[in-house]
Amino acid sequence: MSIIMATYNRSQYILESILSIQNQTFKDWECLIIDDGGTDHTQEILAPILDKDPRFQYLFRTPKYEKGLPGSRNYGLDLAQGDYIIFFDDDDIAHPQNLELCVLELSKNDISFCRYIRVGFTGDFVCNFDYSKEYTSFYIDSSDINKILKNELQFNSCAVMWTKECYASHRYIEHLRYAEEWEVYARIITSVKRGISINKILYYGRKHNVSVTGDFGNRNLSSLASYTDAIQLVIANLKEKKMLSSEIIRYFIQVSLQYKEYDLFERILNTLALPKIEELKWRLFYLHLPLRLFFYGIYMRKYKE
Repeated sequence: MSIIMATYNRSQYILESILSIQNQTFKDWECLIIDDGGTDHTQEILAPILDKDPRFQYLFRTPKYEKGLPGSRNYGLDLAQGDYIIFFDDDDIAHPQNLELCVLELSKNDISFCRYIRVGFTGDFVCNFDYSKEYTSFYIDSSDINKILKNELQFNSCAVMWTKECYASHRYIEHLRYAEEWEVYARIITSVKRGISINKILYYGRKHNVSVTGDFGNRNLSSLASYTDAIQLVIANLKEKKMLSSEIIRYFIQVSLQYKEYDLFERILNTLALPKIEELKWRLFYLHLPLRLFFYGIYMRKYKE
Protein backbone atom coordinates (compact mmCIF):
# COMPACT_ATOMS: atom_id res chain seq x y z
CA MET A 1 0.00 0.00 0.00
CA SER A 2 1.12 3.59 -0.66
CA ILE A 3 1.18 6.50 1.80
CA ILE A 4 1.54 9.90 0.14
CA MET A 5 2.75 12.79 2.30
CA ALA A 6 3.22 16.24 0.82
CA THR A 7 5.49 18.46 2.89
CA TYR A 8 6.47 22.11 2.96
CA ASN A 9 8.66 23.61 5.71
CA ARG A 10 7.39 21.32 8.46
CA SER A 11 10.71 20.43 10.09
CA GLN A 12 9.19 21.24 13.49
CA TYR A 13 6.55 18.50 13.25
CA ILE A 14 7.31 16.02 10.47
CA LEU A 15 9.55 13.66 12.46
CA GLU A 16 6.69 12.88 14.85
CA SER A 17 4.43 12.20 11.86
CA ILE A 18 6.98 9.89 10.24
CA LEU A 19 7.51 7.97 13.47
CA SER A 20 3.75 7.35 13.68
CA ILE A 21 4.03 5.70 10.26
CA GLN A 22 6.96 3.58 11.33
CA ASN A 23 4.92 2.47 14.37
CA GLN A 24 2.09 1.05 12.26
CA THR A 25 1.09 -2.50 13.09
CA PHE A 26 0.72 -3.14 9.33
CA LYS A 27 4.23 -3.16 7.89
CA ASP A 28 3.88 -3.70 4.12
CA TRP A 29 3.79 -0.11 2.84
CA GLU A 30 5.72 2.53 0.95
CA CYS A 31 5.71 6.18 2.00
CA LEU A 32 6.29 8.81 -0.68
CA ILE A 33 7.31 12.11 0.92
CA ILE A 34 6.88 14.87 -1.69
CA ASP A 35 8.70 18.11 -0.87
CA ASP A 36 6.86 21.07 -2.40
CA GLY A 37 9.96 23.27 -2.51
CA GLY A 38 10.52 23.94 1.17
CA THR A 39 13.55 25.84 2.41
CA ASP A 40 13.98 24.45 5.92
CA HIS A 41 15.91 21.39 7.14
CA THR A 42 13.19 18.77 6.72
CA GLN A 43 15.30 16.41 4.61
CA GLU A 44 18.27 16.61 6.99
CA ILE A 45 16.05 15.92 10.01
CA LEU A 46 14.63 12.82 8.32
CA ALA A 47 17.99 11.63 6.92
CA PRO A 48 18.67 8.99 9.65
CA ILE A 49 15.29 7.36 9.00
CA LEU A 50 15.54 7.66 5.22
CA ASP A 51 18.98 5.97 5.29
CA LYS A 52 17.78 3.01 7.36
CA ASP A 53 14.21 2.42 6.17
CA PRO A 54 13.88 1.85 2.39
CA ARG A 55 10.09 2.04 2.62
CA PHE A 56 10.45 5.84 2.67
CA GLN A 57 11.24 7.83 -0.45
CA TYR A 58 12.00 11.56 -0.25
CA LEU A 59 11.27 13.31 -3.53
CA PHE A 60 11.03 16.89 -4.76
CA ARG A 61 7.98 17.90 -6.77
CA THR A 62 8.97 18.36 -10.41
CA PRO A 63 7.96 21.34 -12.60
CA LYS A 64 5.44 19.09 -14.36
CA TYR A 65 3.15 19.62 -11.37
CA GLU A 66 1.92 22.96 -10.03
CA LYS A 67 3.25 24.17 -6.70
CA GLY A 68 0.89 23.36 -3.87
CA LEU A 69 -0.74 20.40 -2.14
CA PRO A 70 -2.77 19.18 -5.17
CA GLY A 71 0.27 19.10 -7.46
CA SER A 72 2.43 17.37 -4.86
CA ARG A 73 -0.24 14.73 -4.25
CA ASN A 74 -0.71 14.17 -7.99
CA TYR A 75 3.03 13.55 -8.29
CA GLY A 76 2.76 10.98 -5.51
CA LEU A 77 -0.23 9.33 -7.17
CA ASP A 78 1.69 8.96 -10.43
CA LEU A 79 4.50 7.19 -8.57
CA ALA A 80 2.46 5.06 -6.15
CA GLN A 81 2.83 1.29 -6.48
CA GLY A 82 0.43 0.06 -3.79
CA ASP A 83 -3.00 -1.51 -4.14
CA TYR A 84 -4.31 1.04 -1.64
CA ILE A 85 -3.75 4.80 -1.38
CA ILE A 86 -3.81 6.98 1.73
CA PHE A 87 -2.79 10.60 2.29
CA PHE A 88 -1.16 11.74 5.53
CA ASP A 89 -0.25 15.31 6.40
CA ASP A 90 3.23 16.27 7.53
CA ASP A 91 2.22 17.53 10.98
CA ASP A 92 -0.35 14.93 12.10
CA ILE A 93 -0.30 11.59 13.92
CA ALA A 94 -1.69 8.29 12.63
CA HIS A 95 -3.08 5.73 15.08
CA PRO A 96 -0.83 2.61 15.06
CA GLN A 97 -3.71 0.48 13.71
CA ASN A 98 -4.66 2.94 10.96
CA LEU A 99 -3.30 0.94 8.04
CA GLU A 100 -4.07 -2.48 9.52
CA LEU A 101 -7.78 -1.88 10.08
CA CYS A 102 -8.37 -0.07 6.79
CA VAL A 103 -6.62 -2.80 4.77
CA LEU A 104 -8.63 -5.41 6.70
CA GLU A 105 -11.92 -3.74 5.76
CA LEU A 106 -10.95 -3.22 2.13
CA SER A 107 -9.75 -6.81 1.73
CA LYS A 108 -12.87 -8.47 3.12
CA ASN A 109 -15.55 -6.32 1.48
CA ASP A 110 -16.43 -5.41 -2.09
CA ILE A 111 -15.75 -1.75 -1.35
CA SER A 112 -13.64 1.06 -2.78
CA PHE A 113 -12.74 3.12 0.29
CA CYS A 114 -12.60 2.99 4.07
CA ARG A 115 -13.49 6.12 6.01
CA TYR A 116 -12.66 6.50 9.70
CA ILE A 117 -12.73 9.12 12.45
CA ARG A 118 -10.22 11.97 12.63
CA VAL A 119 -9.95 14.18 15.73
CA GLY A 120 -7.94 17.34 16.29
CA PHE A 121 -5.38 18.23 18.93
CA THR A 122 -3.31 21.27 19.91
CA GLY A 123 0.07 21.46 21.54
CA ASP A 124 2.01 18.30 22.38
CA PHE A 125 0.42 15.03 21.30
CA VAL A 126 -0.47 12.80 24.23
CA CYS A 127 -2.73 9.80 23.71
CA ASN A 128 -3.35 6.37 25.13
CA PHE A 129 -4.26 4.52 21.95
CA ASP A 130 -7.31 2.26 21.90
CA TYR A 131 -6.19 -1.00 20.29
CA SER A 132 -9.64 -2.60 20.22
CA LYS A 133 -10.78 -4.12 16.94
CA GLU A 134 -14.43 -3.91 17.84
CA TYR A 135 -16.38 -1.04 16.30
CA THR A 136 -19.56 -0.31 14.42
CA SER A 137 -19.64 0.59 10.74
CA PHE A 138 -21.94 1.62 7.91
CA TYR A 139 -21.78 1.73 4.13
CA ILE A 140 -21.55 4.86 1.97
CA ASP A 141 -22.43 5.11 -1.72
CA SER A 142 -23.37 7.70 -4.33
CA SER A 143 -26.81 8.14 -2.77
CA ASP A 144 -25.05 9.87 0.14
CA ILE A 145 -23.44 12.54 -2.05
CA ASN A 146 -25.77 15.35 -0.94
CA LYS A 147 -24.97 14.70 2.72
CA ILE A 148 -21.26 14.65 1.91
CA LEU A 149 -21.36 17.90 -0.06
CA LYS A 150 -23.36 19.61 2.69
CA ASN A 151 -20.86 18.34 5.28
CA GLU A 152 -23.56 16.39 7.10
CA LEU A 153 -21.40 13.33 6.45
CA GLN A 154 -17.88 14.64 6.82
CA PHE A 155 -15.01 13.42 4.67
CA ASN A 156 -12.07 14.87 6.55
CA SER A 157 -8.62 15.27 5.12
CA CYS A 158 -6.44 12.20 5.66
CA ALA A 159 -9.35 10.16 7.05
CA VAL A 160 -9.94 7.81 4.13
CA MET A 161 -8.03 4.91 2.56
CA TRP A 162 -8.81 4.31 -1.12
CA THR A 163 -8.27 1.42 -3.51
CA LYS A 164 -5.89 2.35 -6.31
CA GLU A 165 -8.78 2.03 -8.80
CA CYS A 166 -10.40 5.11 -7.23
CA TYR A 167 -7.57 7.27 -8.55
CA ALA A 168 -7.09 5.44 -11.85
CA SER A 169 -8.93 8.21 -13.72
CA HIS A 170 -9.04 10.94 -11.07
CA ARG A 171 -6.48 13.54 -10.02
CA TYR A 172 -6.58 16.67 -7.90
CA ILE A 173 -7.33 19.95 -9.70
CA GLU A 174 -3.98 21.65 -9.25
CA HIS A 175 -5.07 25.30 -9.38
CA LEU A 176 -7.38 24.81 -6.38
CA ARG A 177 -5.94 26.05 -3.09
CA TYR A 178 -8.89 25.00 -0.93
CA ALA A 179 -11.62 22.33 -1.21
CA GLU A 180 -9.51 20.32 -3.67
CA GLU A 181 -10.11 17.16 -1.63
CA TRP A 182 -13.84 17.84 -1.35
CA GLU A 183 -14.02 18.24 -5.13
CA VAL A 184 -12.09 15.07 -6.02
CA TYR A 185 -13.92 13.02 -3.37
CA ALA A 186 -17.23 14.06 -4.98
CA ARG A 187 -16.00 12.77 -8.34
CA ILE A 188 -14.73 9.49 -6.90
CA ILE A 189 -17.73 8.70 -4.69
CA THR A 190 -20.11 9.23 -7.62
CA SER A 191 -17.98 6.89 -9.76
CA VAL A 192 -17.54 3.83 -7.51
CA LYS A 193 -19.97 1.32 -5.99
CA ARG A 194 -19.63 1.94 -2.28
CA GLY A 195 -17.31 2.37 0.69
CA ILE A 196 -17.41 1.68 4.40
CA SER A 197 -17.15 4.01 7.38
CA ILE A 198 -15.79 2.62 10.64
CA ASN A 199 -16.51 4.31 13.96
CA LYS A 200 -12.99 4.32 15.34
CA ILE A 201 -10.51 7.16 15.80
CA LEU A 202 -7.52 6.37 13.59
CA TYR A 203 -6.04 9.82 12.91
CA TYR A 204 -5.09 12.90 14.93
CA GLY A 205 -4.90 16.24 13.12
CA ARG A 206 -2.74 19.00 14.57
CA LYS A 207 -4.53 22.35 14.87
CA HIS A 208 -2.55 25.53 14.28
CA ASN A 209 -2.88 28.75 12.29
CA VAL A 210 -0.32 27.92 9.60
CA SER A 211 -2.61 25.83 7.40
CA VAL A 212 -4.92 26.13 4.40
CA THR A 213 -7.91 25.47 6.65
CA GLY A 214 -6.82 28.35 8.84
CA ASP A 215 -6.60 30.58 5.77
CA PHE A 216 -10.18 29.73 4.87
CA GLY A 217 -11.39 30.39 8.40
CA ASN A 218 -9.66 33.76 8.26
CA ARG A 219 -11.37 34.48 4.89
CA ASN A 220 -8.14 34.31 2.88
CA LEU A 221 -9.09 35.51 -0.61
CA SER A 222 -7.33 32.75 -2.54
CA SER A 223 -9.06 30.08 -0.42
CA LEU A 224 -12.47 31.70 -0.88
CA ALA A 225 -11.98 31.92 -4.65
CA SER A 226 -10.83 28.30 -4.71
CA TYR A 227 -13.97 27.20 -2.88
CA THR A 228 -16.22 28.86 -5.45
CA ASP A 229 -14.25 27.22 -8.27
CA ALA A 230 -14.64 23.85 -6.54
CA ILE A 231 -18.40 24.34 -6.19
CA GLN A 232 -18.70 25.00 -9.92
CA LEU A 233 -16.68 21.86 -10.72
CA VAL A 234 -18.78 19.73 -8.37
CA ILE A 235 -22.01 20.94 -9.97
CA ALA A 236 -20.62 20.22 -13.46
CA ASN A 237 -19.66 16.67 -12.38
CA LEU A 238 -23.09 15.92 -10.91
CA LYS A 239 -24.84 17.39 -13.97
CA GLU A 240 -22.77 15.21 -16.31
CA LYS A 241 -23.63 12.10 -14.29
CA LYS A 242 -27.32 13.08 -14.06
CA MET A 243 -27.09 13.09 -10.26
CA LEU A 244 -27.90 16.75 -9.65
CA SER A 245 -30.94 17.13 -7.38
CA SER A 246 -33.04 20.20 -6.62
CA GLU A 247 -31.94 19.81 -3.01
CA ILE A 248 -28.26 20.31 -3.81
CA ILE A 249 -28.93 23.12 -6.30
CA ARG A 250 -30.92 24.91 -3.59
CA TYR A 251 -28.09 24.37 -1.12
CA PHE A 252 -25.39 25.80 -3.39
CA ILE A 253 -27.55 28.77 -4.39
CA GLN A 254 -27.99 29.53 -0.72
CA VAL A 255 -24.22 29.28 -0.25
CA SER A 256 -23.74 31.68 -3.19
CA LEU A 257 -25.26 34.51 -1.13
CA GLN A 258 -22.01 34.60 0.84
CA TYR A 259 -19.89 34.82 -2.32
CA LYS A 260 -21.48 37.64 -4.32
CA GLU A 261 -18.07 39.16 -5.05
CA TYR A 262 -17.16 35.95 -6.92
CA ASP A 263 -20.39 35.99 -8.97
CA LEU A 264 -21.07 32.45 -7.81
CA PHE A 265 -24.83 32.49 -8.44
CA GLU A 266 -24.41 33.40 -12.12
CA ARG A 267 -21.64 30.84 -12.50
CA ILE A 268 -23.93 28.17 -11.05
CA LEU A 269 -26.68 29.05 -13.52
CA ASN A 270 -24.21 29.05 -16.43
CA THR A 271 -23.01 25.58 -15.41
CA LEU A 272 -26.56 24.26 -15.08
CA ALA A 273 -27.58 25.59 -18.54
CA LEU A 274 -31.26 25.23 -17.67
CA PRO A 275 -34.29 25.89 -19.84
CA LYS A 276 -35.48 29.50 -19.50
CA ILE A 277 -38.49 28.69 -17.30
CA GLU A 278 -36.36 26.60 -14.94
CA GLU A 279 -33.70 29.30 -14.81
CA LEU A 280 -36.34 31.92 -13.97
CA LYS A 281 -37.55 29.76 -11.07
CA TRP A 282 -34.08 29.72 -9.53
CA ARG A 283 -33.59 33.44 -10.14
CA LEU A 284 -36.80 34.16 -8.23
CA PHE A 285 -35.69 31.76 -5.48
CA TYR A 286 -32.38 33.62 -5.19
CA LEU A 287 -34.10 37.03 -5.23
CA HIS A 288 -36.39 36.14 -2.31
CA LEU A 289 -33.87 34.04 -0.41
CA PRO A 290 -32.50 36.79 1.90
CA LEU A 291 -36.02 37.64 3.06
CA ARG A 292 -36.89 33.99 3.63
CA LEU A 293 -33.70 33.45 5.64
CA PHE A 294 -34.45 36.58 7.69
CA PHE A 295 -37.90 35.34 8.73
CA TYR A 296 -36.57 31.82 9.28
CA GLY A 297 -33.99 33.27 11.69
CA ILE A 298 -36.76 35.05 13.62
CA TYR A 299 -38.78 31.84 13.77
CA MET A 300 -35.83 29.81 15.06
CA ARG A 301 -35.04 32.38 17.77
CA LYS A 302 -38.64 32.31 18.98
CA TYR A 303 -38.69 28.52 18.81
CA LYS A 304 -35.65 28.30 21.12
CA GLU A 305 -37.12 30.72 23.69
